[in-house]
Amino acid sequence: MFNLVPLWAKHYEEFWLTIRRRNLWFIKLRYGAVAMLLFFIIFPKYFMGIVLDAEQQTALLVITFSILIYNFIFHYLRQFLKHDADKFNPLHLSVLQMISDLLALMLVVYFTGSVESPLLLFFVIHMIVGSLILPGFVVYSFAVIIVLAFWAITIGEYYSIITHYHIAGFLSYPLHQQFNYVLAINASFAFLIFIIVLIANRMANQLYVREQQLLESIDKINAAEKEKQKYISGIVHEIKTPLAAVHSYLDLVLQKFLGPLDEVVEEKLVRARRRSEEAIELINNVLKISKLRLEDSFTKVEVDIASILARAIKVAKVNADAKGVRLTLNNKRKDKHKIEGDPFLLQIALSNIISNAIKYNNMDGLVEINVEEDSANLIIKVCDNGIGIPKQDLQKIFTDFYRASNIKQFNAEGSGLGLSVVKQIVERHNGTIDIQSPSHLSTNKYPGTCVKITLPFLKQQS
Repeated sequence: MFNLVPLWAKHYEEFWLTIRRRNLWFIKLRYGAVAMLLFFIIFPKYFMGIVLDAEQQTALLVITFSILIYNFIFHYLRQFLKHDADKFNPLHLSVLQMISDLLALMLVVYFTGSVESPLLLFFVIHMIVGSLILPGFVVYSFAVIIVLAFWAITIGEYYSIITHYHIAGFLSYPLHQQFNYVLAINASFAFLIFIIVLIANRMANQLYVREQQLLESIDKINAAEKEKQKYISGIVHEIKTPLAAVHSYLDLVLQKFLGPLDEVVEEKLVRARRRSEEAIELINNVLKISKLRLEDSFTKVEVDIASILARAIKVAKVNADAKGVRLTLNNKRKDKHKIEGDPFLLQIALSNIISNAIKYNNMDGLVEINVEEDSANLIIKVCDNGIGIPKQDLQKIFTDFYRASNIKQFNAEGSGLGLSVVKQIVERHNGTIDIQSPSHLSTNKYPGTCVKITLPFLKQQS
């Protein structure tokens, strides 16, 4: 198969999508052109009093219906074309569309007067469009063929070798044998076509070059971002080691292995331990984000969400019991489809959501976990009757290090990274996450929050 795709665009998905969109756009425009041609043929008197003879009407009707038929074919074929530079692809379809349109337009121009035709300038539109899509040598080849074909028709008509079809009512008398007029039209037409192709093709090439440079810049930025994340991970990991050691020593002291403690000293040490625990949690979240951003892929296995939820609830139950928060799980699924994903990352996401629901709740609060499903997705809702999230903060809550404005009043510590990590994990699994506040568990005093995670089922399952 003749390769028309530039090297830089072979694996550039946006290039292929652009070609596909333009192909569909041309197909839709062609339906409009067919409607206009039919109106022109059937009701010619509305176009400046034009009168078509029977032969012209028949020929133009045949051309119009031919356009409609090949347009149906193109419309059908486009959905099966792959983005493969070495096989028949959307760019080849663009070439076929242009060839078909130019041939049909040449016939329409011939039967509407050739050098006298009011439709002659439509060639300019096709050449501009072709120059923006196709390689330069293809468009210039089309330009040469069009000009030579038009010259052949006009010369044939001038010497009465072929029949000239005059449009009665448009011009007072035929001009196809007026030497100066025919020469001027031919010269102007050729000059216009080549100038249009030259300008449009150069502009298109400059845009492609800029696009290629932009892609290279994006690749460099991504590479720099990865290096930055590696550096951050390395530094943060080194910081974690002494903090973990301090945390362990504080545990030893607080467990009174080194002897009894004064109450004031013990209180200070408890606060220091809590702060060190928060610092370790912050470091772990930073490491998780770095890991997510560094890895382009993640483990994909069949996942049973029930077992992941069970582990997450088991871990969270210790904090829930200590705070007196009632934790309930309602599995409302019927078919219990499985999903595909990374169990470790899903565990992080669900643990984070459940942990937040407990952390930002009140003594003797309630956390309700509902597992549901629709025709194509697994739906997990974690709702609570805690402090909730102010309306103005809902749009920013997934931003790195952002914390809701009411948390300070609640005196709850945290890094503001948890929900950012959760959102990245959910999106890696082609899912969505949505937060609502107040929740259906709201009370007069506390609005509560409801986090909804939607994850698609395995593709082979209906």
